[in-house]
Amino acid sequence: MTAPVHDVTDVVLGFARTLRHAGVDASPERVQAMLAAVDTLGVLKPSSMYWAGRCTLCASPDDLDRYDAAFSAYFGGEAPRVGRRAPIQRDRLAAAAPFGVEQTGAPTEDEGPEIRTMATGAEILRHRDVAQLSPGERDELRRLFTLLRPDPPARRSRRRVAARTGAVDVPRTVRHMLRRAGETSRLARRQPRPKPRRVVLLLDVSGSMSPYADTLLRFAHVAVRRHPASTEVFTMGTRLTRVTRPMRLRDADKALVASGHAIPDWSGGTRLGEVLKAFLDRWGQRGTARRAVVVLFSDGWERGEPTLLGAQMARLHRLAHQVVWVNPHKGRDGYAPLTGGMQAALPHVDDFVAGHSLAALEHLVEVMRRA
Repeated sequence: MTAPVHDVTDVVLGFARTLRHAGVDASPERVQAMLAAVDTLGVLKPSSMYWAGRCTLCASPDDLDRYDAAFSAYFGGEAPRVGRRAPIQRDRLAAAAPFGVEQTGAPTEDEGPEIRTMATGAEILRHRDVAQLSPGERDELRRLFTLLRPDPPARRSRRRVAARTGAVDVPRTVRHMLRRAGETSRLARRQPRPKPRRVVLLLDVSGSMSPYADTLLRFAHVAVRRHPASTEVFTMGTRLTRVTRPMRLRDADKALVASGHAIPDWSGGTRLGEVLKAFLDRWGQRGTARRAVVVLFSDGWERGEPTLLGAQMARLHRLAHQVVWVNPHKGRDGYAPLTGGMQAALPHVDDFVAGHSLAALEHLVEVMRRA
């Protein structure tokens, strides 16, 4: 017997939120249409859920790839290819579910609870500390990273474009008058054209940050691939390393391998003050950090003198548009920034956020976008 719609309503609503995160305009009307399609097709076959959403939630061909990635990440299964008539095998979809969803024999007729279990698993994974994930859960998290959209904030540029409101564009207004024998029919106006603000990511790859280094580098790869011209990535340890170029590789695994070869101090010590001074002297003061959003990923453990770190953070704060410090330990219960490095840095930080999970990084994306 087909599972009633109210059994999967929460799953459909959660899937719609995931699609909106991926950039698909899953409006309430389209979600209602999907619920009606699920009511008609049922959920005995996973392919029914896939095609019900594809036919109702996608508004243009540009949405199809995003829909497939969101479906694969949300339900833990492989989306059917267009033109392939064979449906997805139910046991394959169930086997791909994360967190050890148990399979107990033959498929039952009511598949609604199982689909809800897989969706709940993906939601739980978003809030799990990445340092405590199993290899299988890390693979699932890598697929969810494809849904992140770390867009930088916009800033005004000197170049202006035509607009309905704004300052009067005198040259265009005069040209309109000349074409109409000197009569003024309308006033042409213009506004500053928005331009993406530069984003600088400084990643701590010392030994204390090694459980989070892979995740943070993948986040940096997503940011660079989305806006390669306005995103810079550096790693910090005992020295400063620029890894923007290898991060521009299309494949995430190849980008991380190339970055690993370029980083000489992986899992070493931490000299945040000296490294930050090197960044400001060589890159930041010359323009990289000026009016940029600078995001530092570090737990604040400092082997050097904290006063040097405080002085360089004050210097960075004067140059940057906004300084964000991401500490993976902030997401743990009872955490307090008691280390010397954090005590020296926090007075010069605009936003202090956690970075231990995918949900925390999604919050970081919103902080960057609002900067």
